[in-house]
Amino acid sequence: MAVNPLERRGMLNKRWCLAFLGMSMAMSALAAGEDLPVFRLDCNNGVFTPKQLLVPAGKKFKIEIYNTGTEAIEFESRQLRKEKALSPQSNSFVVVFPLEPGEYKFFDDFHIQTGQGSIIAK
Repeated sequence: MAVNPLERRGMLNKRWCLAFLGMSMAMSALAAGEDLPVFRLDCNNGVFTPKQLLVPAGKKFKIEIYNTGTEAIEFESRQLRKEKALSPQSNSFVVVFPLEPGEYKFFDDFHIQTGQGSIIAK
């Protein structure tokens, strides 16, 4: 059975509308992800600045980690189950899922003597 060209055009428009709707929903989801609170953490040869991050309890957030030093670092938190190695003069991030109120330790595994800090969730 032959399809009328106008009906075929209508089917294509429906497919385009569904594709556009799907893309819009995906873009909305991405935009919602961008609403994450972001905290910056600098590390210079095993010294974190700031040493404490105050974050909202019960809310997902992102930590941007900048290695401003001349040596590699490894941000690590066993409590948060996060680990990120960075070469000198590089940056990366970790996303932390909602935390219960409390203190969560982190450290630089390559500079364990000086690289200590904590996240306070309130």
